[in-house]
Amino acid sequence: MTMQMNEALSKPIDKSILVAGDVMLDRYWFGEVNRISPEAPVPIVRVEKREERLGGAANVARNAVALGLNAGLLGVIGQDEAGDIVETLLGQSAISSYLSRDQSISTIIKLRVIGRQQQLLRIDFEERPTEHVLRDKLNRFNALLSGYDVIVLSDYAKGSLVNVTAMISAATEAGKLVLVDPKGHDFRRYAGASLLTPNKSELKQIIGDWHEEATLTERAQNLRKELRLQGLLLTRSEEGMTLYTEHDVTHVPAMAREVFDVSGAGDTVIATMAAMLANGMSMQDAVVIANRAGGIVVGKLGTATVTHEELFSEM
Repeated sequence: MTMQMNEALSKPIDKSILVAGDVMLDRYWFGEVNRISPEAPVPIVRVEKREERLGGAANVARNAVALGLNAGLLGVIGQDEAGDIVETLLGQSAISSYLSRDQSISTIIKLRVIGRQQQLLRIDFEERPTEHVLRDKLNRFNALLSGYDVIVLSDYAKGSLVNVTAMISAATEAGKLVLVDPKGHDFRRYAGASLLTPNKSELKQIIGDWHEEATLTERAQNLRKELRLQGLLLTRSEEGMTLYTEHDVTHVPAMAREVFDVSGAGDTVIATMAAMLANGMSMQDAVVIANRAGGIVVGKLGTATVTHEELFSEM
C-alpha cells in the first residue's frame, strides 16, 4: 500500500458529492420455492418478505454516504407512492434530495423476485421524464455545482441525462472532478469528463470487440484522447479492472471471493472512485480501492453498500 493510499484510507472523508442521473426504486420479494406451477413450467414463489432499496443513481449516493461523504441527489421521480418511498429512503440515508416530481410519469421501479437466494425474475417499470422537468433539472444542477467537491453522472439510459453534455461542461468550467458511468452507442456526449467507467459490454459497443490486450489498449487510449478524458476505467468482471490514463495503464486483478450478486456493483465502484479522488488519492491508487469495494459488494445480496470500515479492515 502506498503512503498516499494509506493516508487517504485512514482519515475521514470530509468531502461532498453531487450525484445526478436516473433514480430508481429497487424492490425485492423474497420467498420459498417448493413446486412448479400447473399452468406453465415456472416455479411458484410464496412471498414471505419484501424489501425496498435505493437504486440507480440513488444507489451511487447511498454508497457515497456509506463511505463517509456528504451526498446530494439530483434526478426525476414520479408523483406517486414509489416516489414517496424514494424520498423517505433518502432521508433515512441522510442524502440531500434535489429530486423533481414529474406528474406525467411513474417512478422507475425494478422488481426482483428472489427464491432460495436466487433471482428468478426481474420486472422493470419505467417512463422517460418530460422535457419541461429536464429543463428545470439542468438549471438546478448549475445552481448546486458550487456546493459540491465531486460530480457523478449516473446514466442508465432512462432519460434523465439528456443534458449530460451541458452538465459536464458546466462542472468542468467550475473546476469540479466529473465521473461518468456511461450508457449507449455514442460516448461523444461525455467528452471532457474527468473519468469514464464503462463495463466490457458498454465499451465493446463503442470500440468493437478485441481478442488481444494490445488491441484493447490501443483502442481504449484512442477513445480516451478523443474524448479528452483524464482517465478511462474499464470494469471487467472476473478479469478485474483496467485504468487508462495519459502516462499509464494500470490493471488490477479481481479479488478472489465468491460472487453472490453483481447488481449495483458499478454503483459501488464509481462511488468509491469519487470518494478516494475527493480525498486526494491518485487515480492509480483509487482504482485499487474501488476494485476492493466491488469485490466486497458482489458478495452481498442485491444493491448493497461498502463502508469505510469494511474497506479499511480488508487492507
